[in-house]
Amino acid sequence: MLVLPAIDIIDGNCVRLYRGDYSTVHKVADSVIDTAKSFVEAGARFMHVVDLDGAKVGERKNSDIILDIRKNCDIKIEVGGGIRTMESVEFYLENGIDRVILGSAAIKNPDFVREVVNKYSSKIAVGIDAKDGYVSAEGWTDTSEIKYTELAKRMEDIGVQYIIFTDISKDGMMSGPNLTMLDELKASVKCNIIASGGVANLKDIINLTDLDIYGAISGKAIYAGTLDLARAIEVAHAAKHNGKGANL
Repeated sequence: MLVLPAIDIIDGNCVRLYRGDYSTVHKVADSVIDTAKSFVEAGARFMHVVDLDGAKVGERKNSDIILDIRKNCDIKIEVGGGIRTMESVEFYLENGIDRVILGSAAIKNPDFVREVVNKYSSKIAVGIDAKDGYVSAEGWTDTSEIKYTELAKRMEDIGVQYIIFTDISKDGMMSGPNLTMLDELKASVKCNIIASGGVANLKDIINLTDLDIYGAISGKAIYAGTLDLARAIEVAHAAKHNGKGANL
């Protein structure tokens, strides 16, 4: 299994939220670049970066600092937040970002997702964020009437290979990922599933490897010190060699 340390950005700062609530924003590190470098030093091979300002307004807002991470760190990077046009997708991919995450577009413009996936294939992931089992959009400020498993099936039919799933009630709470929802999602589609939200410690990493999940994103637990990133990577790597998880 792949462990992806997370950097969420607001106003150029490395921050975290509780349950996707922007009013709970708090800074967790002095430097985005130094934080990214520390993840590389811990052995991370892939990093998850979100432009939270972009997610809220629907356009790139922190792309300059995201590209600074790209220039300063030898690591694969996936980026989400406000990517809703082909121009934004191309901007990131042409500037060295390895994978682009589409979120709200999956609900509001599936034809666009199809167009992007047809052009860029495995360089595209779809983020499915759910509240009480229903998909949320617009930086988690708008809840739809679509079940998370139904949207995942639609995305699989389009050709999406990677789904990043977040149970919003778990995000930033360090109460463990929603293993039941993840198991249901994995049974619903053949896509590579990346779990996000709730990871608090090494036991959570082990639980996710037991589900044979492709990847796990962790943010707050790393910053709070309850999850040792280097150790988590070791455990996940061992699970891969035991037949679980996936390669990059």
